[in-house]
Amino acid sequence: MDDTVIVGVDGSPSSLAAVDVAAREARLRGARLRIVHAFSRPADLDPMIHGVLAQVEQRAHDRTPGLEVNRTVASGDTLTVLRSEARHAVLTVVGERGHSAFGALLLGSTALQLAAHGHGPLMVVRGRDDPQGPVLLAVDGSPAGDAAASFAFAEAALRGAPLVAMHVWNTWSEPTPYEAPADPLSVVVDLDQLVERHRRVLEEAVAPGRAAHPGVAVELRLERARVRHALLDATREAQLVVTGARGHGGFAGMLLGSVSQALLHHADCPVTVVRT
Repeated sequence: MDDTVIVGVDGSPSSLAAVDVAAREARLRGARLRIVHAFSRPADLDPMIHGVLAQVEQRAHDRTPGLEVNRTVASGDTLTVLRSEARHAVLTVVGERGHSAFGALLLGSTALQLAAHGHGPLMVVRGRDDPQGPVLLAVDGSPAGDAAASFAFAEAALRGAPLVAMHVWNTWSEPTPYEAPADPLSVVVDLDQLVERHRRVLEEAVAPGRAAHPGVAVELRLERARVRHALLDATREAQLVVTGARGHGGFAGMLLGSVSQALLHHADCPVTVVRT
């Protein structure tokens, strides 16, 4: 990876908002900003280059003085172009919705497909304007969550923000008993055992990040609740939520988990999906 933050721009209001966020993210990292536009019809290219893209580049300069900004315009579908650019970026930023024939969709197809098939961390700009609060880490204890935890701690350190590591569980989502019962026919759930097990999941998830970033204040939040609802509620007080692409549960072939999808569709702050 090089020191570049890329942002996908198609001229939609959502993508223009993403440029402002991407410029701030580049400044935080001491990185350059690359504005990326994919086109399929050459007739649309000249107005975009000399109109929207020129204005967006100037806007990034004006709002973030001293930031190095450049543009990439490539022929092809948006997903392919952004995936290619993301291979060498520290972060990819997109708006929640672009220009589409399906204007009523909660989340654009490009954002969803990049979250499932892209490279590196993807930030989808959505929710409140200029959100404040801690960095929220969605912990599920899966191996895929390790990269998300590392990213979340680094983000909190960059922003000078506290980190809330949140692990939500419930008995009806438990895939299997953690210890085989003496009686195979027993259906009794040992809640104390489950609570302790999930507490360990949470503590183990944050241990490497705490060691790497001792200056980050960490709040461990363990909740027994409906997972998606609890996390979405927590995004109302966060400046950013970080999640892995796919955690425990669901179908093994899925590239994007249901919790990640729920956050991408409904979170009240930007969402970063971290792929391993």
